[in-house]
Amino acid sequence: MPRKKQQLSASQIAAQSQMNEDMAIQRAFEQGITTLRDLISPSSIEIHSDYFRLGTKYGRTLYVYGYPRTLFTGWLSPIINIDEVLDISMYIYPVDTQVVMKNLRKKVTQLEASMNVNAERGKVRDPELEAAITDAEELRDQLQVGAEKFFRFGLYVTLWADSLDELKFVQQKVETIFGQLMVFSKVATSQQEQGMQSCLPQCADQLQIRRNMNTGAISTSFPFTSADLTQEKGILYGVNMHNNGLVIFDRFSLENANMVVFAKSGAGKSFTVKLEALRSMMLGSEIIIIDPENEYQKLCDAVGGSYIRLSLNSDVRINPFDLPKVVDAEDANDALRANLVTLHGLFRLMLGGSQTGAPGLTANEEADLDQALIDTYARAGITSDPLTHQSPPPTIINLYDTLLHMEGSGPELAQRLKKYTTGTFAGIFSQQSNVDINNPMVVFNIRDLEDELRPVAMYIVLNHVWNVVRAEQKRRLLIVDEAWQLMQFEDSANFLFSLAKRARKYYLGLTTITQDVGDFMGTKMGRAIVANSSMQLLLKQSTSAVDVLSDVFKLTEEEKKRLANFPVGQGLFFAGTNHVHLQIIASETEESLITTNPTQAQK
Repeated sequence: MPRKKQQLSASQIAAQSQMNEDMAIQRAFEQGITTLRDLISPSSIEIHSDYFRLGTKYGRTLYVYGYPRTLFTGWLSPIINIDEVLDISMYIYPVDTQVVMKNLRKKVTQLEASMNVNAERGKVRDPELEAAITDAEELRDQLQVGAEKFFRFGLYVTLWADSLDELKFVQQKVETIFGQLMVFSKVATSQQEQGMQSCLPQCADQLQIRRNMNTGAISTSFPFTSADLTQEKGILYGVNMHNNGLVIFDRFSLENANMVVFAKSGAGKSFTVKLEALRSMMLGSEIIIIDPENEYQKLCDAVGGSYIRLSLNSDVRINPFDLPKVVDAEDANDALRANLVTLHGLFRLMLGGSQTGAPGLTANEEADLDQALIDTYARAGITSDPLTHQSPPPTIINLYDTLLHMEGSGPELAQRLKKYTTGTFAGIFSQQSNVDINNPMVVFNIRDLEDELRPVAMYIVLNHVWNVVRAEQKRRLLIVDEAWQLMQFEDSANFLFSLAKRARKYYLGLTTITQDVGDFMGTKMGRAIVANSSMQLLLKQSTSAVDVLSDVFKLTEEEKKRLANFPVGQGLFFAGTNHVHLQIIASETEESLITTNPTQAQK
């Protein structure tokens, strides 16, 4: 009996042991399928000679094996910002300087020996050999003084797609970009697994395909070059062509809100400015425009703005003797003197402008004109006392009478001024003002004015607007189209620069637009206006203008090439220290309101 009981216990023990083992296997299985590795790992991997398949995704690794003699900063940016899925890995290995110096010494000796042999044999000079010697010597000098270090650089790119056809398309795009940069790449044939491993974030360079580079060359490959101009508030200017992001910007967030726009005719400068003006109105900005070509009337009518047409036959009158109704005590005390200085510039333009053919003002004529202006205000009861500034201001007719009865050069100046009082140009600027610009958008159209009178009109309108801006501070944009017309004359150019310099104080953003880059940038005041503008927009330019703008804005060679070949609506957008390649976009409704293309307007 005891023996039988012992056999039964052994059987039970064996069964229990088997059960425990099965339960352990079950627990291990259940634990295995719930690990993070099993959740994120692909279901399978297939390695082929020129591609691999990871789950449902296809991949292909390329390596870079050749570079041009020179590289510009940010050359890798087109690859980084390409609208495709890819992984980029860079491996940088420092090399001991002494080893490099020793190898360079041997290399220079070999190159010089080759050049001497060629010379002895009477062969023609080899520019490639001479360039190699020059580069090697320069590198030796930089390494010797510690200005440069030496590295081994490996660059690999793994492309991803949902099919082999798509993978081939992505490869062509990447290789095309590399080819444009004179950078040579190849598929890692029969090494796709090593290529995939090299592009994983595990620092395993299994391809080991490297190129010698010094510090300067390797720094151009810095990957974080994607420019971004997106703010939480502001208006949409367009699409950032570097990374397909949106350029949303508030120009009043910069140190000043001034902007200059340079473009050749038909490149889209007026379209861009009108689009900005329309969107700025939505944020509460008031818009004032000087329109020399009747381009803004449709937009002005659409938003219920005031369209003021200046011509010799219109009833619009602007008196240049108007004084600003300033609230600031300091500005009020200086209002008359500031307006006298402005009037000096205006009458130099009217009486001595180069387009009129009249002789310039002499020192005696300047002195007589100054006294006549002071006397003319005094006869109207206006002095330096701010309390007298509420009196009706005088007009050019009053100045004419004052000059006519003065001694010295007064009568002669009166005769030269006569055409603005009773002559051909009488009326428009010789009577009291009847213009009201209390509207979210005001457009001054000067197209119908004679060419001789246009610069004078722009000067007077700017002064009138400036007086209104100083009287009540609001968020405003002042747009001066074809600003090159003002830059032809010293006094009008000085006045425009004064506006650019002082606009920030009065919550004003000045936008100057021009297609004649040479005339604008060829003057001291033109360059000063650009320097006092925190925003610049460079659209497509003529070949002659590219070199001028390149010197001013320090453009790279790549940007210079783009600037002359931009399609309509694309350009370089500068805001502070940042700049991006911008594509200007508008909705169908916006485009119908602002386009000046005859074909689109007809549609």
